[in-house]
Parts: sequence; C-alpha cells; structure tokens
Amino acid sequence: MPEYRTRRRVGIKDVAREAGVSLGTVSNVLNRPEVVAEATRVRVLNVIDSLGYVRAEGARQLRGWASRVLAVLVLDLTNPFFTALASGVEQAAREADLGIMVCTGAHEPAQAARHLSLITSHQIRGAVVASGEGVGRTVAAFRRNAVPFVVADQNAPQPAACSVGIDDVAGGHAAVRHLIERGHRSLVYVSGPDRLQQVRDRRSGALMAVSEAGLLPMALRELPCAALTVGAGRDAGHRILGLPDRPTAVFCANDLLALGVLQALYEAGLRVPDDIAVVGYDDIEFAASAVVPLTSVRRLAVAMGRQAGRLLIEDTARGVTHEHAHVVLQPELVVRRSTMGRPAQ
Repeated sequence: MPEYRTRRRVGIKDVAREAGVSLGTVSNVLNRPEVVAEATRVRVLNVIDSLGYVRAEGARQLRGWASRVLAVLVLDLTNPFFTALASGVEQAAREADLGIMVCTGAHEPAQAARHLSLITSHQIRGAVVASGEGVGRTVAAFRRNAVPFVVADQNAPQPAACSVGIDDVAGGHAAVRHLIERGHRSLVYVSGPDRLQQVRDRRSGALMAVSEAGLLPMALRELPCAALTVGAGRDAGHRILGLPDRPTAVFCANDLLALGVLQALYEAGLRVPDDIAVVGYDDIEFAASAVVPLTSVRRLAVAMGRQAGRLLIEDTARGVTHEHAHVVLQPELVVRRSTMGRPAQ
C-alpha cells in the first residue's frame, strides 16, 4: 500500500493549534463561515490548506471506496471546454453506474480547501483534477489524505498518478505554421496568464513554427491577457487595432479570446480574414458559429474527460492492480473561414 495512504491524519486540533484559535472557531469556519471575522477565516482556511485537513469521518469511509460518486474539479465552467471535459467524465461514470459532482474555482486556496472537505465528508470515490495553476497544491492535499485522483488537461505533478493531457506544443505549432503557410509574416500571439502551462506550451509551439520558417522571433509579438475570456479578447483586439505596425494574423490562446478579438475587429470595420486572419484554440461549439467561422485547434475535451474518468474508476476498483498511465492526446487544426481569405501579401 502506498505510503501516502497510511500517514497520520491531520486533526481539527492541529488546525486550531497552528492557526492560534479555538476548536469552536475552526468548526465555525467549516460549518458557519459567515459568523467568523474575515481575517480569522482566511487564516484558518490557509492553515487547513497547508496542513491538508479534512473531516475524518468521510476519509474513513473513503478508504473503503464505498461511494458511487466521482468529483470533477475544473478551472471555470463558463468556459465550454471545461463543460465538455466534465461531460466526458460523466460519460465514463455512467458506463460504470456512477455519478459525478462538479467543483469549480479549485485554483483558489480557500475554495480548494472547501472542495477537499466536501469530497471527503461526502465519501467521494476519487477526483478528476483539471484546475489549472492550482493543480499541484490540490493533488498534494489529495495525496496527503488518501484521495485517489487523475490529472486532466496537463501532466501530473508527480509520476505516481494517472494523467490525460493534450500536446499543446504541437497545437501551437500547427496554428502558426498554418498562418505562415498562408503567407503571414507579421503575427501576434494573444496569450493568457503565464502561470498556466498550457499558455506557455502553445507559445513554445508557435515560436517553433516561426523558427522553422526561417523568421526572426520578433515576427510573433505577444499580447498577454489576465484572463482567458471574451472580454479579455475584446481588450486585446482594441490593443491590436492601436498597434503602429498592425499584424496580418492573430493566434489566440483559446477560442474565447479569439471570439473577443473578432468582435473588436468587426466593430472597427476590419474584414476577417482579408485584413487580419484569426486562429483560436480548443474548437468549442461556438467557434464554428461565429460571425466569421473560426479556424481553431481542436482539443478533444470530451475524450479527455472520458479517458480520465475511466482511469480513475480503474484506479479505485477493488481487487484490481492498477498501473498508472500518462495519456497524451494529439490536437487537430480545424480550418475555417477566419484564415481562408486571400493569402497575405
């Protein structure tokens, strides 16, 4: 049996002692947070996160894996990619006569602590974790508390866990190579938060395509965005319009950014792709139905979720010897009208 399943569990007394508060205060933070002063609540939640405390009654039952529910932790359900990923996990769960519980915002420490408490107190069988930059902290807490997990949409921080991801370097490479093949030599990468590995990998692939074409790195300028949202994309589109040397093509780190860029360009009277070509990433449902159908790098979100769910179910099956797998799915460039006007001059 792995060592992490046998370590001494952190108790409520440990949390109270570390936070310098009473047992009652810790109990209120967990059960009635509205009655606790914000500074105290934040301090206790930070200690809960750092120690990995969960309610013992759920963990005792979890060790027997009696639950018929899987958890799915995603970054943001307003992004259709994560909705599709959760749908894939649900398909795998349904095949095994199981259900799912979806949790969002697990990249925030306080929210991650609440999710962990909820998962253990409700005897959740295990979790598929696709929570962005917070995945390392989340899976470390799961490991300390013997919660089985599979990492989705990126590589597992530790090798002793299953993961299902996408080759985002290849995806970024395919997107920019396509633009270069269409004759574009002045490009912009509209990126998201640099703490996200996916954003960095897509940049790496894009720069690889630039280098392979014999272009200088400055042929691909970067416009960073604080979020991967339509609103952030609109702001990036306005910044592109204000550039003294406007690019002929834009590669966006996801489709929501690309849709926002399209809106800004359309409002300014520019033609896509004749004036500026645009490529997105993820190939969400809305990409094909945009005012100008969007060329995008397709990530198989449903397939990723289904594969992750199946690996988790196998890992938690009684009497089954499970060997950890690391699955890397390949993206596919889907070419639509947003890049197929006349070639750039």
